[in-house]
Amino acid sequence: MQEYREFIDEIFVDEVSLQKRVAELGAQISRDYAGDELLVVCLLRGGLTFTADLTRNLTIPHELDVMSLSSYGTGHYASSGNVRVNLDLKVNIEGINVLLVEDIVDSGRTLTHVLQMLKTRDPKSLKVCVLLDKKERREVPVDCDYVGFDVPDKYIFGYGIDIDEHYRHLPFIATADLSKYRRSE
Repeated sequence: MQEYREFIDEIFVDEVSLQKRVAELGAQISRDYAGDELLVVCLLRGGLTFTADLTRNLTIPHELDVMSLSSYGTGHYASSGNVRVNLDLKVNIEGINVLLVEDIVDSGRTLTHVLQMLKTRDPKSLKVCVLLDKKERREVPVDCDYVGFDVPDKYIFGYGIDIDEHYRHLPFIATADLSKYRRSE
């Protein structure tokens, strides 16, 4: 595996700023759902780190569930446009407030597909919390209720977001210079 310092372009969001913003989102969500039940749904795998930190910042009772989806083909930015559910919710969401937590919204196709699917299950409410919103790449309109950071149309990695399944462990979000990146064989 290549050392990330060889291809990093810049640290886009440092660790301190990231944790501060996640705490702010947790406080806002806690205020918005005060006195009500909430189910937090993490979209795996990219959303795992963000969801873990976000739920530690919630001051309201909540439950947690996960979903796993696939929509990307091979190569950078290659999306098939088709979304497949690999792991569905275990919880019946009828009549429940659901907060869908995603790492990054790019084209909007995956999130739109999941939202349409979950709406058919009659939740009390269905909102979206994304860490990163890449609006420049949007192909399908999608509303995000809680947004950590708007990001430019660059390849992003770190804090749960991978490049070829690596570098999720980094405590910051960085942009990559893909011309310097060597794909693992």
